[in-house]
Amino acid sequence: MLRLGEKQTLTMKRSVDFGVYLTDGKDEVLLPRKQVPDSLKKDDKIEVFLYKDSSDRIIATVNTPKVLLGEAVVLEVKDTTKIGAFLDWGLEKDLFLPFKEQTGRIKKGDHILVALYVDKSQRLAATMKVYPYLKKNPPYRPDDRVEARIYEVSERFGAYAAVDDMYSGMIPPSENIADLMPGQTVKCRVVMVKEDGKLDLSLREKAYIQMDDDAAMVSELIDSYDGVLPFGDKASPELIKKETGLSKAAFKRAVGRLYKERLIEIGQDYIKKL
Repeated sequence: MLRLGEKQTLTMKRSVDFGVYLTDGKDEVLLPRKQVPDSLKKDDKIEVFLYKDSSDRIIATVNTPKVLLGEAVVLEVKDTTKIGAFLDWGLEKDLFLPFKEQTGRIKKGDHILVALYVDKSQRLAATMKVYPYLKKNPPYRPDDRVEARIYEVSERFGAYAAVDDMYSGMIPPSENIADLMPGQTVKCRVVMVKEDGKLDLSLREKAYIQMDDDAAMVSELIDSYDGVLPFGDKASPELIKKETGLSKAAFKRAVGRLYKERLIEIGQDYIKKL
C-alpha cells in the first residue's frame, strides 16, 4: 500500500520518458526523471517519500522532507494567505498550513512548531495543534531549567509549550502569559513532572529566589507613581495582575520584603516609599 507522508522502500517496475514507475507490488507511483539515480535498474529497490504534487497526484521523491507523518518539528513560514500559510519543508512544493489549523497570528519568516497529518481530502497538511504529537516521557526533574516553544495560548488554561520542541508542557494562566505568542521560545523552570509525563512549567524562579526581583520591580513601580502606589496589598488580584504582572501572592511577598527592609509604608489603599 502506498502511504502518504512516509518513507518506504519500493521496487522499480518500468521506465518512461519522464521518469520511472515504482511499485509496492500492487500500486504504482511515479518518480520523476530528475529524481532517478543513474544506477537505478528494473527490479531495484529504492527508498522514497510519497506526497501529492500540484495536480493532486501521488508522486515519489528521493529527497527527505523536514517532517514526516505524525512528527512535530519547527518549520519556517514562507508566505501567508487568507486561507492559510505555506511552510518550507524541504520539498519543491511548499507545505500548506490551513487557517483553521493555526493557533495564533503568524507571518512570513516566523519559525513555528507544526505536525504533519493527512487531511479529509487525503492531502498532506500541517497543523499548529501539536498537542497529540508531543512526547510524554520527558527526561527532566523538578527545578530543571529548560527552553520551551509556545504553540498555543489560552486565557483559561494557560500557555501550551513544547520543551525542546518535543515534550508536552504547560505554563499556568496565573503567570504573565498575555504577551506570549505561538513560535516564541522562553526559558522555564520545571515545576512538576506529572504521572502522565506532561510538564508543569513556570516562567518564574522559586518564590524565595524570585522575591528579590519582584521587590525591585515593585519598588520601581512605586517610583513611577511619584513614590505613592495608588493601591495596597489588599487590592483585587485582577488589579494587581494588570498593574504589576504578578499574582496577588507574589505581590504580597514582594511588598512584604520591602516592608521588612523599612523601605515602604503600607496603607489601606496605598503603598508609599519612605
